Parts: sequence; structure tokens; C-alpha cells
Amino acid sequence: MNTVDGYVLSVDVGTTTIRGYIYGRDGTVRGSSSKKIKLLYPKPGWVEIDPEELWQQFVSVVKEAVQAAGLQMKQILTLGISTQRATFTTWSKETRKPFHNFISWQDLRATELVKSWNSSYLMKVIHGCGKMLHFLTRQKRFLAASIIKFSTQHVTFRLAWVLQNIKQAQEAVEKDDCCFGTIDTWLLYRLTNGAVHATDYSNASSTGIYDSYQLCWSEFLCSIISLPLSIFPKVENTSHSFGTSDPEIFDYPIHIKCMVADQQAAMFGECCFNVGDIKITMGTGTFMDINTGSKPHTSIAGLYPVIGWKIGQELVYLAEGNSADTGTAVKWAQELSLFSDAAETEAMANNVSDSEGVCFVPSFSGLQAPLNDPRACASFMGLKPSTTKNHLVRAILESIAFRNKQLYDTMVRETCIPVNNIRADGGVCSNNFVMQLTSELLNEKIDRPKHVEMSSLGAAFIAGLGTGKSSKYVDDYLIKTVSTLDIHYTPIPANTGHKAGTNPGQGANPPQDTHKHTHTPSTH
Repeated sequence: MNTVDGYVLSVDVGTTTIRGYIYGRDGTVRGSSSKKIKLLYPKPGWVEIDPEELWQQFVSVVKEAVQAAGLQMKQILTLGISTQRATFTTWSKETRKPFHNFISWQDLRATELVKSWNSSYLMKVIHGCGKMLHFLTRQKRFLAASIIKFSTQHVTFRLAWVLQNIKQAQEAVEKDDCCFGTIDTWLLYRLTNGAVHATDYSNASSTGIYDSYQLCWSEFLCSIISLPLSIFPKVENTSHSFGTSDPEIFDYPIHIKCMVADQQAAMFGECCFNVGDIKITMGTGTFMDINTGSKPHTSIAGLYPVIGWKIGQELVYLAEGNSADTGTAVKWAQELSLFSDAAETEAMANNVSDSEGVCFVPSFSGLQAPLNDPRACASFMGLKPSTTKNHLVRAILESIAFRNKQLYDTMVRETCIPVNNIRADGGVCSNNFVMQLTSELLNEKIDRPKHVEMSSLGAAFIAGLGTGKSSKYVDDYLIKTVSTLDIHYTPIPANTGHKAGTNPGQGANPPQDTHKHTHTPSTH
């Protein structure tokens, strides 16, 4: 979208791809650019990204997107940044050089450390004290403490591993020369030439170190795991004036008005503003989020309470469950030459009536909620001499839908919140087989928007709100987005002879009143 005097630039740094988009006033994409992120695997279970290479790719994507739009940098009114979460590095305040590569949210180097802590005597004491305090006070944060279970996907123990094993980081902490940051914080630090060390509520709450109940970095957690509070960035609103980029980077200063975690950005882009709205993002992993309103949800099955966004005084919480290896499983199958293009998988799955008893467990990075087994291994089961590539592909796609069913059932059972709308985005949601089967397993209608890369759109919306000039355009386009959905997937009765993955209702017009009950976040 563009305001009276400029356009909105949005950059989404995902797990495997950086995408940059320039949005016009009507929400259409004026120009775009993308680059593949090179993931490094130095040891089994380790997943890293080179910080300097990521920074250079970020700068290139911005320049190329602006060029593709036929614009000049001075026409960019504001920048919104959406990033993958819980991928972090540490660096020197003095030299501004990182001590190590980004350690990805998929990284498993801290698995044994996590297992040791979860089974420790201290954790049993924490659980017991949490139960007692919850009984006395009925405060949910103490219930959370009574059931807390650490995960490798959160930053906590990967950061503890860094401070135990990387000497440069250890020495920097002792000299008060160490900064911690997830990708958003690192990019902001570089964009402002070291002037701003900050993050937003959505990214902070996704680290596992931030107390989403008290809205601060957890002193208690940091004290028991020996994480120094001094290294953490300041936490700001999601829509905030984070500063301007150094003029030397893009030859013109760009105002940075939004920092947001990718899943929360997608939730915003999908217009999931009401309590009970659910968003399913199927990319490298699947992330299912439900809007729980102004209060965090305390889970006993592994759902995680995260902050969706904070705009002005409005604070929105989400409950989230995830499956780490959705797109990863599809890419793995492609690398095994089961198919040459992911677009072929839908037809391959529909070429057979079922998977012939073959099952696939999508757990290259363990199994998350509600099973919560970090040591689970990916595997095929039920293989026979008659098993074909089509059966294998169908089993992989079915496993994605089955994990969606597990997450959905857990979410509905635990939150006790009536489901309002379900919307899907991400690259894998373009697969009609997965979408239709998910709809049938959930027995719910699922909407897919025309623009499936919703993280960048959500960041653009929030950045536009941050300018103070474009709220009208944002409000109008949010409503337009809800009422211009691409496809509705609806459960098909079993006696119709329908084959999962084919969608008789494909392309149907959305209901006329889809947007009537949509609450647009306050711009004040």
C-alpha cells in the first residue's frame, strides 16, 4: 500500500527464503525480490546461518524489490520486517562482529541439555512450588511454572550452550560487551549502524526467555540457567518507530516502523483479529495459532502462549502449536527424486486411492505438541513390494494433514474457545490435497487467501499503521483482504464418492458477510 507520499516496503526473512515486497495503495504488489537462505549443517543436528551472508542478502533483496517496482528509495515511506523466530546470534558491542553463526530454531545441539534439565531435581521443585503457589493465588503464571517443560525450539538452552561452549561469548559477557539478538534484532542493529538494540513483543515472547505474563525478560529463568539479563534487547511495541536506516546502506534513510515475528505477522495479515480465529501456516514447518484475546493461555499439552502483537495499548495473545517438518519433509522427498517439482505431489497423491497402508512420521526435528518428543525420528512404516512413489508421496502429504488434526484437537480441547474462522497460508497450503484432507479431518471450513505469503503482508499492514498516515488505507485493505479469499475448502460427506485432495468448491466466491465481524486493531 502507498500513502499520500510513499510506498510500504516489507521484508520477510523465513527459514529458507528472504522475500521483499513493495505494496501499492490498493495492497497490490508493485515489485518483489527473493533469495534463498543457505542453511549450514556443520554437525549432525546442528543448523546455522552465516550472519554476514544473511545481511548482504537482506540488503540485496531490498534494493532489487525497489528496482523491480520502478521506484527510488526516497519513495519508500516505511519498512516493516517479519522474521523467523528463535534463531539467534550474539555479538560484540565494541566490534559489532558476531561470535558465532545464527543458531536456527531447528537446531538440536541442546537436546541433551534440555533432557537433563527437564528430568532434574530442580525442575521437580519448580513444578511443586508452582502448584502450591497456583493453589494459593490461582494465578495462571504459577500454573505455567508447575507444568513448564523446556524445548530445543526455544532459545533458552541453545543460548546456555553458547555461553558454556563459546569462549569469546563468555569473555564478552564478563566485560559487558555482549549483545544477544534474534534475526530481527540483528538486522535492526545493522540497519541503524549499531544505534538501536531492540526487538518487539512478538519476537521476544517466542524466545522462551521472555515472561509473557509479566511482560519482561524472566529474571527467575535467567537466574537458574545463568543467562545474563544485560545481553537482552529492549522490547518495544510491534508498531513502533525503531529508527531509520543508515543513509549509506540504501543511499537514503528508510524509517523502520514494524518488527514482527513471522507467524504473528501472518496472523495479522490473515485478519485473525477476533478471539477464536485460527491461522494455519504451512511452510518449512506448520504453525497453528488461535487468538486468545487479552489473556495468555496456559497449556498442559505443549501449546505455547505467545504475544501476537502490541499496537498502542492493545495487546493480543495467541496460543500456538507447531510441527517442525512440513516443507522440510516435502523438500527431502524431492531430493530423493520422488518428484522433480513440489507442484507434482497433488496429482501423484490423487493417482492412487490410498497410501496402501504406508505411513510417514514427519519428525526430522522431533515431534512437537501434543507428543513433545524431541528424539522422535522420521520414518516410513508399512512399506511393501507393491509400494510406489505415488504411495510414498501420498503418505507424506497425509502426515502433514494428520499433524494438523493433532494440533487442532489439542487447541480446541485445551483453550475451550469456540472456533470462529480458520485461514491457511504458506507455500504448502497451495497443495489442494493437503488442504482438502485437513478440512475433512478437522470437519471445518478453511479459507485460503489469494496472497499466500501473509507474513510480509502482515508486516506491511503494521508498518503502514506505524506511519500515522496510512491507517485509512490499511483499514480498507484489511477488509478487502478478508472478502477476497481465493478458495474455501469444506468437508465433503463420505457417501459422495469424493476423493481427498480434489475440491468441488474450488474458486467459489466467499460469503458476502465474511468481514462483518472483523475487528481491526486500534491505530491509537
